[in-house]
Amino acid sequence: MAANPQLICRLDELADPGSRAFRAGSGDWPLRGFIVRRGERVWAYLNRCPHAGHPLDCLPDRFLDADESRIQCASHGALFAIDSGYCVAGPCAGQRLVPIAVQVVDGSVLLVEEAEALAARLA
Repeated sequence: MAANPQLICRLDELADPGSRAFRAGSGDWPLRGFIVRRGERVWAYLNRCPHAGHPLDCLPDRFLDADESRIQCASHGALFAIDSGYCVAGPCAGQRLVPIAVQVVDGSVLLVEEAEALAARLA
């Protein structure tokens, strides 16, 4: 875990199922990611569609499809498995979202890696 883990949110602040965008790091280009909750589990991904490179959400914190069973790109409708980021339908079928390591500790969702190091690794 990072020396100074960054709090994304409290788990009880996130609907179940639910999703939320977050920014990590500083400067003009902070890392932009999102988290998805299912029960006590949380997954995080870079907020970038593998098809077009733009954010997946058009509306704030809206990353799930209508029945909240998959992540959906708001622009092209691509569908991704929540637990793997694997694209199961759409223009980027077979590709994956870029995972971001998070951990739930004492009811808090935390980044496992320093934001700047994570941003450099994903650039």
